[in-house]
Formats: sequence, C-alpha cells, structure tokens
Amino acid sequence: MSAHHAAAPAARTHGYQHAPVHADALPGSHASGQPSPVPDEPRRPWTVFAFMIAAQFMVVLDVSVVNVALPSIGESLQLSAADHQWTISAYVLLSGGLLLLGGRIADLLDRRGAFLAGIALFTAASLVSGLAQTPLTLILARAAQGAGAALLTPAALSIITTYYAGKQRQTALAVWGTVGSLGIAAGVLFGGALTSALGWRAVFFINVPIGIAVVLGTLRTVAHGDSRTGALRRLDVPGALTLVFGLLALVFGIEATRSAGWAAPRTWLALTAATVLLIAFPRLERRAADPLVPPSTWRMRSLVSASAVMAGVTGVVVGAIFLTSLYLQALVGSSPVVAGLQFLPLAAAITLAAAAASAVIGHLGARTLILGGLVVMAAGVLLLAAGAGGTTYAADVLPGFLLVGAGVGPMFVAIAVAAMSDVPAERAGLASGLMMTGHEIGAALGVAALTAVAGDLATSAGLIDGYGRAFAVTAAVLAALFVLTALAVPGGEPTAGTSGHGAHGHGAHGR
Repeated sequence: MSAHHAAAPAARTHGYQHAPVHADALPGSHASGQPSPVPDEPRRPWTVFAFMIAAQFMVVLDVSVVNVALPSIGESLQLSAADHQWTISAYVLLSGGLLLLGGRIADLLDRRGAFLAGIALFTAASLVSGLAQTPLTLILARAAQGAGAALLTPAALSIITTYYAGKQRQTALAVWGTVGSLGIAAGVLFGGALTSALGWRAVFFINVPIGIAVVLGTLRTVAHGDSRTGALRRLDVPGALTLVFGLLALVFGIEATRSAGWAAPRTWLALTAATVLLIAFPRLERRAADPLVPPSTWRMRSLVSASAVMAGVTGVVVGAIFLTSLYLQALVGSSPVVAGLQFLPLAAAITLAAAAASAVIGHLGARTLILGGLVVMAAGVLLLAAGAGGTTYAADVLPGFLLVGAGVGPMFVAIAVAAMSDVPAERAGLASGLMMTGHEIGAALGVAALTAVAGDLATSAGLIDGYGRAFAVTAAVLAALFVLTALAVPGGEPTAGTSGHGAHGHGAHGR
C-alpha cells in the first residue's frame, strides 16, 4: 500500500466527488458523451482508502468477534439464554435491516457526513458496550453499533468508488471484498485473544481508539461532497420504513427459528409480517416520486445477481465458522484461544487466494472466479462433512478449512468488483448498501438455516450428526449458487472498449 500512497502526493486534497465511478468512465472506455481519462492520470493516495477499510474491518469483525467472548460476558453480566442470542442478534438486525436506508442517505446527503455520523455512532456504542453493567445496556448498545455500521458501510464504499479510478479502484474493491470474509474469520481469533488477555470488555474498547483515528483522518483527507439542498425532502420515508421493518422482521424470524423453533408463534408471526411488508415495498416504490430503490436499480444485472450470490456465500461462510467453532471446542477439545488460533489457516487461505484473484481478475473475469471459487469451496465443505466425528484438527478439520478459504477469497473479490462494475456515481451508496445487505442478511440466514439443519447441538452425538448433515446441505446450496452465477452474473471479461478496466487487477499488488 505504501508504494501506492507515494505515487500521487499531489492528489491528497482532491474531493472524492470528482473521480470517475463506473466501468464506462474507466481508462480505455468509449462511452458516448464521456471523454476518456488521460491514461497517465496521477494516482491518488491510499490514505482515504486506509481510513475507509479500517472502519469496515471493525464492522465486519463485530459480526463474529463477540461469539468467543460470550461465555465470559454471560458470566460477568448474568446473561440469560435469550440475552446471549440478542447480544449477537441486535447487531445483525440493525446492521442488515438499515443498510439500504443508509445507502440512500449517503447518496442524498454528503457521503462524508454520512460516514462520519456512522463511525461516530459505532465508536460511541462500542464504548457503551464495553462499559455495560446490565444485559439491557449491552443489547441496546449492540443495536446502536449495528445502526452505525448500516450508515458508515455504504458511505465508505461510495467514497471509495467515487474517489479512485482505474487500477486503483479495482484494487480497492478487491481488498474490500476480501475484508468481507477475512474479517469474519479473524473475529474468532481476535475475540479469543482479547478476551483471554484483557477480558471481554476489550473486545469493544479496541474499537474506540480506531474509531477516533478514523474520524480525525477522514476530516483531514476526505473533502466535503456536493451540497444537496433539500435532499432530505426527497427521502422516500414510507418506502424506507416498509423495507427496514420488513428486513427487521425477516431477520427476527430467522433468528427465532434458532431460539424458539419453526412452530413458535413469534417465528411465524415475524416471517408473515416480513412477507407482507416486503411484498408491499415494490408496490409503494412504483408510486413514489423519488423511490428509495429506483426501479432502474433492479435492471442493473451485475449488481442484483452479485448481491444475491453475496448473500448465499456469506451465509455459508458464517454458518460454517459458527458450527466449526462449536465442533472444535466440544469435540476436538480446543479452548477458546486455541480454537481462535485454529482459524488462522482459514484466514491465511482467504488472504492468499484473494491476492491471487486480484492479480488475474482482469484476465479471467469476475464470473469465472466466482464459479471456480464455488467449486473449490464445495470440495472444502464436503471434506468437513466427511470429517464429522473425527477428533483430530490436522486430519479432520484443517484440509476442509484450507479449501474453503481458497474458494472464498476469490469469490468475495470478484463479487465486489462485479456488483459495483456498472453503478453510476449518484447511486454508489445505494448500490453498496444493497450488496452489503446481502452480506448481513446472508450472515443471519446462514447461521439460522445451518443450525436448523444440524438439529441438536447440545450433545456430542447430536453435534457429530448435525455437523456432517449441515455441511452436506451446504454443498447443495453452493451447487445452486453455481447455477445462479452461470446464468445471471455477467462475465466481466475484458473487451476492446474496456481494456483498461480489464487490466486493473494485473500487477495491482506489485506496484
């Protein structure tokens, strides 16, 4: 990254709103009505990206970092079984349910202001979480963390896609995609290490100095966006409320299948409410003067299809990490710290595979990388299923981990690039919100669905049986995602009109 930073010191004070944003505006494009940028346009510093990715890494980390700390939190605050669930669910509910609204706010208002508001809320909520003395305080603070994440994530990605262009933009999107999977795996490791060394409160306190540094750095490096007088009046409040509460009801219902079962009244009432609200949403949008999700958004084939694949892949990854964390501690006999260390090979495989994918995506295309990653990942989960009942980490878990990581790394790189490839600047926030909604909703759905498939996880026999069954079903889900990708995700191969874009990944990490 330092070499990139040194390449363009003169660009440090440029506002992000001046940069090209979508594929047609990249070097080598010939879109009508848009001049092609100068091929040797000065590269912009990586400082802005560093602050955006630091914030996003905290957001993704907090999906899983609390899992390992939960036993210590439960002992300290006397959490009930429901409190345990809501400590996790409150974050996922708010971050997933509010992402599209956060993206729309970032587009209608100043992206910089939306990002700063989100990171400030996330940081303050992290401090309150660390200071919490009661379960209710902790759960409410976790919900506030999720709301802050929903505001900062689409704003951060919008800033990145409108500040960088060409090879830099390709590299930035690739790293962003990698963080989506790497952060979830790293959260298990960091959660165990911080809890063991400094206590569970450190899991939340660590966000505070990072958040403050990001706020100060953003104030210095990111310029104000265009003035949007009266933009709040354009916000589609009925559509926003319908979508937000529909998504909240959906995630609530999914989570309830774990804690209460499919037949419980709160489960089917929540899922029924979600169905009604989400069916009503497109009808409201068709009548809205300025809809939350403009109808033309759904015609962006790359964005919609890639977001759907993002949901499925994230669900598989998060569900696999959740189940394997239980398996390692209950059957292999690993302590929380050792279990966290045992996820290191998974994180390393993701990182190395993502780096390799970033170097070749311009030549192979996004769809090819996603398809290849799905095949490799399916082989990995089948290996994990075959190892069910084994008690040796190196023989029964590690081989599957390595293959899963090798498949996940390229996919998250390619999905991020494919989703944002043809998004215009004025919808970058909404598009990133849609893609990351797939990420968050997929995470909630994956854990709930795989846990429901696994069944009884309280006994060793039930865990062994459920572990193998869940990963066998996961392989079938990956096969379905393979078909969806082959039919719906655009190829993304370089063409004569986008040759500059096609070369973005090549050498991006070597300069």
